[in-house]
Amino acid sequence: MQVTSSQSSAQPAQPQSTATTLNSDYETFLIMLTAQMNNQDPLNPVDSSDYAVQLATFSSVEQQVMTNDLLAAMQAQLGMMNLSQLAGWVGMDAQAMAPGYFDGNPIEIETYPDPLADHVDLVVIDHAGHEVYRQQIDPGQQSVEWDGIGNEGNELPHGLYSIRTDSYASGAFLGQHQADVYSRVTEARVGDTGIVLVLEGGTLVDSGSISALRQPDQGLS
Repeated sequence: MQVTSSQSSAQPAQPQSTATTLNSDYETFLIMLTAQMNNQDPLNPVDSSDYAVQLATFSSVEQQVMTNDLLAAMQAQLGMMNLSQLAGWVGMDAQAMAPGYFDGNPIEIETYPDPLADHVDLVVIDHAGHEVYRQQIDPGQQSVEWDGIGNEGNELPHGLYSIRTDSYASGAFLGQHQADVYSRVTEARVGDTGIVLVLEGGTLVDSGSISALRQPDQGLS
C-alpha cells in the first residue's frame, strides 16, 4: 500500500540556517559601511542620505529572503497535511461506481434498479466485455453479494468485473444501471485535480466519486 504526492517537502531547519547567514551578512555589511565612513574624503563626505538608502536596501533584501523562507516552511507544512490526509484513505473500503476486483472473496454490491421495475437482473461483465453471470434479484434489494460464480456454476478467474442491473416492467426493458461496489483502497495520490485513489485491481477513481467509506471489517455479515 502506498501514499504518494506530487509535492516535495522542504526541510524545516532551512529558515534557521538562512537566518544565521543573514545575521552574519548584516554584521559584515555594517563593518563595510563603517569602513566606508572612516575612509571617506573629509573634503567631499558621502551624503548621510546615501547611507540611509544603503541601509534600507539591505533591510529590504533581508526581509524578502525571510519572507521567502516563511512561505517555503508553510508550503512544507501543507505538504505534510496532504500526506496525512492521503494516509487516511489507504486500507479503507470505498464504495464507487467502478469495476470490482474478484480475488476469491465475494464482491459487495449496491444496486440502483429502475424504481418502476418489477423484474431486475444482476449482470456481471468480464474485462473482455462478455456477460459471465446473470441472476434475477428482488427489485427492492439494494445490497447484494456476488461470490464469483459464473453462469456455468464454476468459479471465475480472479480479476476485474463490471456489474450492473437490467430493469424490466411487465416484460418491457426499462434500462441498465451501473452498480456500486466496495473495493479496498491500495494507494492514494495527489494530482492536479485533487486526490486520486487506486483500488484493488488497479482501477483509478477520483475521491469525489466515492459514495461511502468504511473500515475493512465492517462488511455484510
